[in-house]
Amino acid sequence: MDFISANLVTIIYVLLVVFAIGILIVFIRDFFKFKKEHGLEKEASWIKSGGLGFLTNFFDTLGIGSFAPTTAGLRLLKQCDDKLIPGILNIGCAIPVIFEAILFIREVAVEPITLGGMLLASVIGAYLGAGIVAKLDRQYIRITMGVALIIAAFLMIAGLPWVGWGPTGGEAVGLTGGKLVIAIGANFVLGALMTAGIGLYGPCMALVYVLGMSPRVAFPIMMGSCALLMPVASIKFIKEGVYGRKSAMAINIFGVVGVAVAFWIVKSMPLDILRILVILVLLYTAISFLYSFAKDRKGAKA
Repeated sequence: MDFISANLVTIIYVLLVVFAIGILIVFIRDFFKFKKEHGLEKEASWIKSGGLGFLTNFFDTLGIGSFAPTTAGLRLLKQCDDKLIPGILNIGCAIPVIFEAILFIREVAVEPITLGGMLLASVIGAYLGAGIVAKLDRQYIRITMGVALIIAAFLMIAGLPWVGWGPTGGEAVGLTGGKLVIAIGANFVLGALMTAGIGLYGPCMALVYVLGMSPRVAFPIMMGSCALLMPVASIKFIKEGVYGRKSAMAINIFGVVGVAVAFWIVKSMPLDILRILVILVLLYTAISFLYSFAKDRKGAKA
């Protein structure tokens, strides 16, 4: 079992590095080819897109997620046409997220079977679950996830040492038996939900807490899951050419710097403060789900 566990971590590292090299080769080749044939987008700014990439990937490393704020920033700063945003999100954040995953998997102890099982489940979920999720009512998913995350956040608040009203969470770095099966199954579902635009970070944090693991463990699990999913989507956008090259490149470059700065903060953060950060992330994610639910419901009635 020790031999298998050690090899699992090595395999994850190798996959992350291979995915990073692969997406970089394809992206850089397309970037310079497009630049030579058409020139880069005039509306995009290296400074604006780069600054946005730094900020959103900084907060992504704290667990808040980067897609929603990057989308808002690209629109606010008028960096591209809306149809190019999905491609910019996936390609521009691919390397920063892989960098996050490598840093946290190296720094934060997670039992390899738990880590490998949950990462693999999310990838399989995204691949096999897309057709199933497409048939689900997105509004139902939003309201369910929003309410569930609020409940999880308040359970965490009740368990804080200076509150003392409920369970304090756990310190485990791995799972066995039924809890491991639940974790793998749940991450399969979360991977599938990503294909419907439901972010994985907040729900994964809640899952880790409910199962009694340390809040730190959520970071390598959730970032590793996304790091293995995003390069695949990125390749598709690059082949179709539906993305802004300048913005994607700027976000990648400056996003890596934002990750490095935020990682140093999270790594040195006391556990109780980290629990508060996780609570804030859960509440933020829950509110975003409920806001999207209310907005679409209002639009449907109009």
